[in-house]
Amino acid sequence: MKVEQPRRSRRSYTQNLQAPPTEVFPLLCPVGEEKWVPGWDPRLVISDSGVAEKDCVFITPGSPAAAIWVVTGYNPTDFSLEMYKITPDHTVGRLDISLTASGSSATRAEVTYTYTSLGGAGDTFLEEFTEAWYVDFMKNWERALNHYLSTGCKITGVDG
Repeated sequence: MKVEQPRRSRRSYTQNLQAPPTEVFPLLCPVGEEKWVPGWDPRLVISDSGVAEKDCVFITPGSPAAAIWVVTGYNPTDFSLEMYKITPDHTVGRLDISLTASGSSATRAEVTYTYTSLGGAGDTFLEEFTEAWYVDFMKNWERALNHYLSTGCKITGVDG
């Protein structure tokens, strides 16, 4: 048995979204994201309800390998969710999202990703998971979601 200290990185960002949490929360789902995230195309979603819920599992294609996502916390009452993203021989990621109303027609979304390396490829990923990269990723996500919220259409030319 090999036991070692984790190689881990955590990043948080607060998005300002132009709709109330009741409109935003359903879009934070493997099925709902297909409406607004450019290139989003899960291979499989396993869900009793057909959308995000506790214990929902979904698989996304990717590099270096397909990722398995598991929703471990889902609370539509307080607009929070937690899910894990397992990319074999690469990383285990945890995504936490918490929405709060900002006035009557906007939302503040606290989005936190925590990644733990599973080896050499994961170590390389963590080196590239910089604050600057994460802020750019979050701004693109925020732009894409706000575009959808205001137009009902998926944005083009921006990575989600």
